[in-house]
Amino acid sequence: MRIFITFSILFACLTSIKGQRVIQPKLVEIDWKGILYKNEWSVDFRLHENGASFSYNSGKIKSYYQTNYYQVELGYMKDPREKTQTKISSSGRSGSFSYGKINNVINIRVGVGRKRYLSEKEKRKGLAVGYTYEIGPSIVLLKPYYLNLFERQDGTVVLVEERFSEENRDRFLDLNTISGKTSFFKGFDELSVRAGLQGKLGAHFAMGAFDKYVKAFETGFMFDLFPTKIPILVETDQVSNKQYFVRVYLNLQFGTRSN
Repeated sequence: MRIFITFSILFACLTSIKGQRVIQPKLVEIDWKGILYKNEWSVDFRLHENGASFSYNSGKIKSYYQTNYYQVELGYMKDPREKTQTKISSSGRSGSFSYGKINNVINIRVGVGRKRYLSEKEKRKGLAVGYTYEIGPSIVLLKPYYLNLFERQDGTVVLVEERFSEENRDRFLDLNTISGKTSFFKGFDELSVRAGLQGKLGAHFAMGAFDKYVKAFETGFMFDLFPTKIPILVETDQVSNKQYFVRVYLNLQFGTRSN
């Protein structure tokens, strides 16, 4: 009787185990699209055909697809027709200068822009492709370009520091008179200001667009437009200064996102 009861209990247990269903946990796929961060701060390192610049961006992330931002940019701009000359004196000293240059151009750009993605990205990683556009004021600081010029005074040849003027035009453009350029800091107390309009349109490529850290690069076109010509070079029959500048740029962007 005891053996019968034991076998009955074992049979009941085996039947119960066999009838149980094994439930496997279901993997939940998380869709990371959406507003993970609200704010974005970044810095840009931009190279273009006529110079380079550094900028700071402050943005508001409206959605995965769109970020509105403000930008402040500081850079320098050259004329592509500038030609650097090197002069070696009788003592063996060499001096370099840009022939015909009359002003260094420091450019301050302030803009409001928008960044928008066109493509889906693969989860948190991968490359997101989009575009950016920006517009705002462009302020140019013109710093006079000084040269060391040979000048005869009381029968002695001396070096004098001079900026361009119509009175010294012939001497300023005479290679035999030029020794080289002066210190870059010469002329900062004589700055003049010009104001105009600037804008950018570029293709934007972001790596890890949902990450905490901003890592992106851009390429596109930028322009500066002014109501009058920007005097960079001495004007001649062959050279005329411009009031607009259109060029291709390449930009690297690094920063962080937060809530």
